[in-house]
Amino acid sequence: MKILVTGGAGYVGSTLVPMLLEQGHKVRVLDNLRFGGQGLLPCCQNRFFELMLGDVCNEADVKKAVDGVDAIIHLAAIVGYPACKKEPQLAQAINVDSTALLLANRNADTRFLYASTGSIYGSIPDYICNEDTPRAPITLYGETKAKAEQLVLDAGNGIAYRYATAFGVSNRMRLDLMPNDFTYQAVKNRNLIVYEGGFKRTFVHVRDMARSFIFALERWDEVKDDVYNVGHESMNFTKEDVARKIMEHVDYYLHFAEVGTDADQRNYEVSYEKIRRKGFETTIDLDRGIAELVRAAKLISFQNPFTNV
Repeated sequence: MKILVTGGAGYVGSTLVPMLLEQGHKVRVLDNLRFGGQGLLPCCQNRFFELMLGDVCNEADVKKAVDGVDAIIHLAAIVGYPACKKEPQLAQAINVDSTALLLANRNADTRFLYASTGSIYGSIPDYICNEDTPRAPITLYGETKAKAEQLVLDAGNGIAYRYATAFGVSNRMRLDLMPNDFTYQAVKNRNLIVYEGGFKRTFVHVRDMARSFIFALERWDEVKDDVYNVGHESMNFTKEDVARKIMEHVDYYLHFAEVGTDADQRNYEVSYEKIRRKGFETTIDLDRGIAELVRAAKLISFQNPFTNV
């Protein structure tokens, strides 16, 4: 297949694109390289890899990018509560408007795979969320992703994946994801302060996220025109659980603060039975993911020019 991956140089894309190439697909990446393109350097060895430097909000770029492709995997987004709050207009443009633009310019038979988020459920502590749970986003990030996934479902020949909180090592690393951030602080600072340790999240490794797209491409007729939570019930953990799991790998000081709050108030458990019935299972648990994050943290270094320590 010839596959367009928007935002392919990002955290998930730089993990997914090499997997697609390994399977023999032709992959075109549309990305503005806002965070650099180093994560895709190994892909340049493959003659089926194509980088299109452009903007998913620019119709000319989009028309060129969708030309001749069999499937579109739409990863380009302003991701997370803080980033969307910082640039709300850009979040609307990339998370919602670009989705509409891609859908309007694709051929009807072009498959559309959309990366949504469990953040659309908001804060629902009293029961387990499934795909029929009403959307109740409490952040701009959740709101924009909810709007975009509805566009995909209304357009047909598409799927929306509501991912758990991503974590793990990627070629384009992110340290703003909670398990990644906690692990980095534990390794580098040897201490961690956790607010609202009882808040529960559900997690999915970035490689399992990439695998889920390949799964959908291979079983398109079985999964299309629907929405799926992607993760596993065994990966529902509180923030305290994650911090204590890191302690099994790193000797550090852990403090639970009674004062202070996390601005992102998500607190929920999620069911993943629907996609499991289709045949998809995650493969990387929290312990394995934390172990690789510890190894990666030792390779990452930031120098503060205003300190002598």
